[in-house]
Amino acid sequence: MVADDYPTVIELWRRTDGIGLNESDSLDAIVAYLERNPGMSAVCQSDTGEIVGAVLCGHDGRRGYLHHLAVVPGLRRRGVANRLLTWCFDRLHDAAIPKCNVFLFNDNHDGASFWQHVGWQHRSDLVVVQKTIRRER
Repeated sequence: MVADDYPTVIELWRRTDGIGLNESDSLDAIVAYLERNPGMSAVCQSDTGEIVGAVLCGHDGRRGYLHHLAVVPGLRRRGVANRLLTWCFDRLHDAAIPKCNVFLFNDNHDGASFWQHVGWQHRSDLVVVQKTIRRER
């Protein structure tokens, strides 16, 4: 994935149920993410060059993280997501990252089903907490 893919990828994400977008998904934020994690995120293109799948992949030096895995609805269940995941896992493995995490909304049942189908384990022992960072004056 490169910055020039952004317009097509953001539209794919907007059309994909279960993906929540916010200010962290602006062009500038995505470009910064890609620069911090060079060569790790991926798009999948059709024979005509159309982007039909995308995923953000990165790591913090300890754990890998995937965000916004999406495939065009008409091409799901054809291996596109698995190709994207293989790309990411190869990059994480090369970076000596032993585990990878994905965050899902509680009501994203299709997403949870997909991740379980491809061998991921649900962690009921963890809770995610979050705080929006603002400069205090």
